[in-house]
Amino acid sequence: MTTTTEDPDNRPARFLWLPPFLRPPAEIPVRQERILLLVGSAALFGGYDMNIFGMALPQIQQSLNIPENMAGLTISFFRLATFAALLLAMSADLFGRRRLLLVTIVGAAVMTILTAFAHTYPQFVWAQIGVRVFGYAEEMLCYVTVAEEINARVRGWSTGTLAAMAAFGGGMAALVFGAVNYLPFGWRALYVIGGCSLFALAYFRRKLPETKRFEVRKDEVRKLASTTGAALQAAKRLFTEYPRRITALLIAVACFGFANGAAATLMSKYLQQAHGYAPGNVTTLFILGGTISLVGNFFAGRLSDWLGRRVMTVVCVLLMAGGYGVFYSGVDSWMLPAAWIAGLMGYLSAAAMFSGYPSELFPTAYRATASGMRYLTDVLFGATGLALEGVFYDFFVSRGFDPLLAHGPAIMLPLVLVPITIVCVMFLPETAGRSLEDLTETPTA
Repeated sequence: MTTTTEDPDNRPARFLWLPPFLRPPAEIPVRQERILLLVGSAALFGGYDMNIFGMALPQIQQSLNIPENMAGLTISFFRLATFAALLLAMSADLFGRRRLLLVTIVGAAVMTILTAFAHTYPQFVWAQIGVRVFGYAEEMLCYVTVAEEINARVRGWSTGTLAAMAAFGGGMAALVFGAVNYLPFGWRALYVIGGCSLFALAYFRRKLPETKRFEVRKDEVRKLASTTGAALQAAKRLFTEYPRRITALLIAVACFGFANGAAATLMSKYLQQAHGYAPGNVTTLFILGGTISLVGNFFAGRLSDWLGRRVMTVVCVLLMAGGYGVFYSGVDSWMLPAAWIAGLMGYLSAAAMFSGYPSELFPTAYRATASGMRYLTDVLFGATGLALEGVFYDFFVSRGFDPLLAHGPAIMLPLVLVPITIVCVMFLPETAGRSLEDLTETPTA
């Protein structure tokens, strides 16, 4: 008589760490839940890490003597890290997703701690560039890993969940920021907390398995990657085999990144300077709005599995543009937080869908490369928008605007590119509910 034992990795996942109404709409195995949790935890702490500068910008400006018109440009300097992050992420097509995800989490932890000990402006900038080299590569690979592992029926939900966890990390940053005036060493303590959290997560990240799709095709992927010679060759093959979809995706992402570059980053600064919010008031708003946005991310991802990625991406982009447009227009009272919540929810949900597209639209051998190209485009055009925000700010001040209010119209101006984003999204293939193999089997599309 023979007995069989059920593979524990194939048991249905229970998702006890999520409330019932946020759990996946279809059954998935425990292995996929574990991967989503390990990858999503990194997105959570990455969300914390990347939001600290925007939250504590006035305090950091005062400490390091950063001029007012250099606020946006400073973040543009940080985003130069994208070039190195792209190469790091693309190497996952050679060495595997798991190995690179271990490298990125440890690297981000080290550089975050170093940021806390920066005593000059150049030291701070270089430390933050280091954080983003690893952080950006981490984010690219998180979406690749989730796309390769999660069932097609809930891939949109999983992408939304990943974005929601990053948003939750931003909420944690807001919560800790509320005590910035009471913490030892002020804003520096925020980075120490973030770095220590990443080190703790790196320990548990050891249990992250390699994705099955990479394991099955790793010899083919590595052969292809080695024969192409370099990243530029891989990018060239993408444009040769999938010209329409990669072009439409990158143009959409470029306009989206330019439109939200300053709007998504300078919220805390605008609230403190233009509306007189204290750090505690900013924390209250960010926690309330972040919670609503977090739930919105779950449902946006879920709806994208039902209504389609393109429809939901367009809806979310429009929500972002409308919300941020009202928020930075100078409104006050109840409309200010309502507009901010709408803009943030739209931005985070749209960003998550754009992050998921490269992994859905391109085959295994190119997923890290395509994800890196998407991220590079988003970050560089976002950096351009941030850098020009200082130019626009000087322009409006020279036209008689109050220096404390001039950031509003300067931030709103790049939103004019949103219609181009929407048009390009409609040229992308619909990916909801389709297997990755089905989506990538037809080249020159």
